[in-house]
Amino acid sequence: MGTTLGGAAAAIAAGAAWAPMVAAAPAPRPVVSRRFYEFVFARLRYDSGDWDYNPKVCANLLDAVVQYTDIPVNAQEIVITADSAELTAFPFLFMTGHKLVRFSAKERAGLVRYVENGGLLFSDDCNHDVNGLYAKTFESEMTKAFGPNAMPKLAKQHPLYSSFFAFPDGPPRTTHELNGWGDNVVHEYLRGVERRGRLGVLYSNKDYGCEWDYDWKNKRFRSRDNTKFGVNVAVYAMT
Repeated sequence: MGTTLGGAAAAIAAGAAWAPMVAAAPAPRPVVSRRFYEFVFARLRYDSGDWDYNPKVCANLLDAVVQYTDIPVNAQEIVITADSAELTAFPFLFMTGHKLVRFSAKERAGLVRYVENGGLLFSDDCNHDVNGLYAKTFESEMTKAFGPNAMPKLAKQHPLYSSFFAFPDGPPRTTHELNGWGDNVVHEYLRGVERRGRLGVLYSNKDYGCEWDYDWKNKRFRSRDNTKFGVNVAVYAMT
């Protein structure tokens, strides 16, 4: 799972070396300090749904960032709420689930502040279903936060698709899109909220979380590294 903000800050301040780590996630506490140049995997905790699904995504994505880039990473997954005063300290924020998404007015304001300050929220629908509960309620929350029509489809030429690896056809497919549990449709697009020419919310119905939810050590058995697109997201968030 994740680690507390205070516990992660101690590791960061001590200059901890990278190693995949999954730990228990008590209620978030204030962060003390953070090396700004590190990539930190922050996960959004929200009370209405299963925010802690796909626990191996963090370790797998960190492994990919280390493997392909020279961006330093922090070993700890950070669990943080939308209304935390420390949210803007983290350029990247991951959100996932299958169930209801409901934010308080304070949480919604915190997400708006996060986006306006240059943060990137990556919201990944585990239902991979545009008519599912997560999709409908998350989209409703984004409308409340950013207004109607705030999340158009991203063009295939969007800088996200060339921030590190080249994805000329847009977002790569996942094996979960056609497994029969969702809407049984391959989604050829991602959607997003942009502010001042920067992507602040990246929204996926492709279920990348389940696609990346395996032990990072098992990547060597795969013919294709499906976490490469995650590297693009990380690099985009950090640059």
